[in-house]
Amino acid sequence: MNMWAFGASLLAGVLHGFSMAWPAFALGDALGISGQSFGTLQGLSLACLGALLLQAASQESELTNFTNTRRSNRTGPKAWANGFKIAGLFATAAMTSTWGWLYVSMHQYGGLPSWLACLAVVLLAMALASYFAIAGGLWVLLYRRWLLNARHQEGRYATHPQSFLRQSEFNLAMAGAVLFAALWTLAELARGQWFTGFPWGAAGYAHGQSSLAVYAPWVGVYGMGAIAAGLAMALPLMLSVWMAGRTRAWLWLLVLCVLLAALIPAALQHWPQSFTQPAGTMKVRLLQGNIPQDEKFIPGQGVQMALSWYGEQLLSNTETLVVTPETAIPVLPQQLSPAYWQTLNNKYQPQAALPGQPMAAQLALIGLPMGGANVGYSNSVLALGPDASKYRYDKQHLVPFGEFVPPFFQWFVRLMNIPLGDFGQQRSKAGVMTWQGQRMLPQICYEDLFGEEVAKYFANADQAPTVLVNMSNLAWFGNTTAPAQHIAISQLRALEFQRPVIRATNTGLTALIDAKGEVKASLPVFTRGALVGEFEGRTGLTPYAQWTSQWGLWPLWLLCGLIVLVLGAFFRRARSQAI
Repeated sequence: MNMWAFGASLLAGVLHGFSMAWPAFALGDALGISGQSFGTLQGLSLACLGALLLQAASQESELTNFTNTRRSNRTGPKAWANGFKIAGLFATAAMTSTWGWLYVSMHQYGGLPSWLACLAVVLLAMALASYFAIAGGLWVLLYRRWLLNARHQEGRYATHPQSFLRQSEFNLAMAGAVLFAALWTLAELARGQWFTGFPWGAAGYAHGQSSLAVYAPWVGVYGMGAIAAGLAMALPLMLSVWMAGRTRAWLWLLVLCVLLAALIPAALQHWPQSFTQPAGTMKVRLLQGNIPQDEKFIPGQGVQMALSWYGEQLLSNTETLVVTPETAIPVLPQQLSPAYWQTLNNKYQPQAALPGQPMAAQLALIGLPMGGANVGYSNSVLALGPDASKYRYDKQHLVPFGEFVPPFFQWFVRLMNIPLGDFGQQRSKAGVMTWQGQRMLPQICYEDLFGEEVAKYFANADQAPTVLVNMSNLAWFGNTTAPAQHIAISQLRALEFQRPVIRATNTGLTALIDAKGEVKASLPVFTRGALVGEFEGRTGLTPYAQWTSQWGLWPLWLLCGLIVLVLGAFFRRARSQAI
């Protein structure tokens, strides 16, 4: 492969990362598109990768005579290597451009030298890109075998070329698109689940506002990504058939693409039966303190600022529910003065109220660290309200390096200056919080990134959450695309489960998202304020919630794995017949 192909894969990867949320520095502010996701751009960038992989497979097959088995076997490893490199470079560039904000947290707030912070981001992207590199190499290797077999079959059926060519080219293109979708999805699943998982920037998140969004309540974000991958690979395959000019098989491919990308979504958009039903409304106040991250844990500065502002907001609240961001109270409860908690208890817990004080009709969900040196620490949510004194939710899915130290990486964490960098492993598990007819599921920071873990709470429809509550602190990542990317993640969770999502964040984006995934109201980033609004809870289960709550993502694993095995076996059988 020429160097231009590797350069093109890098550029396409960068655009793939930008499709999740267009950055301001890339003319985003000038064009008015900062923070917007672009499903079309994601598809086109992935189609560019598909074209490069197709070229790698085609070039290698051109170098090999299909009757020369030994030479075919020798060029196989080269084809695999080219596909591995192209897909690996694409995925590395895509994830680096998606997670560029990790540099801010490690350098600006973690104190790492700039070169080391850059290197850490790239190395993380390279490590997770290995899944996609393997997928790309496998696709080139298997598709190359298809081309070799197709050439042999064309020779055998030379007396009836048109009928055979039409079927052969259509089958070849269809199988190539389906195989790519399966391999791509397996890579996405591995990245999202193995070694604690980090699926941030999965392809489906770019399609929260595209026509493919209607698939979310059926197949979830990974299923959306699989459909997008199949459509993306179909484009270069269709173009190659059209340019060959031998048949009109490309028209059938075009019909299938239009069916998947437009006609089926249009039909699902008008699906007569709703999966969920209204479960009443509730007034809510979402707090955004905008406490500077570099001051947040400093006594006398950020600590005092947070305690003062959040205390005032909690005491003056008049809504049924008030939610603070993650670690809004930046110190342990035992480090606070007894008067601070007593004042809050007097407002929210009637059993602690003074004689003659009216019964409380409000609930507060407060983010703060819990625990101690002897029992370990946890990133937690504490509920204050009638009969809620015992409700506590501890974050279950911790952030590697930020909240727990992976084995053999203590040396790396010691280089950074991040408070509360190693939470204890003993975390209490809490169920859904019920309050005035609504069942609320708190999620801390990037826990809402794992839809399959959220789905576990939907196993029993009668006890499933009616609203998802996300409490985050993205101040670690500065003025980057991280807030826009995170709200897109929350929108996908809303679509998958058809539940409203309410978000309280330290610096943004604090927002109210309805069950259709639409942002109904939000606060600007890096502003201090309270977002007051109303949400409508929902009951009932989407198809995605039903199968994921029972089996997790295993159906996708098995389906994609079965596709690869069946098509791989077909390749081997066809190849043996061709020789």
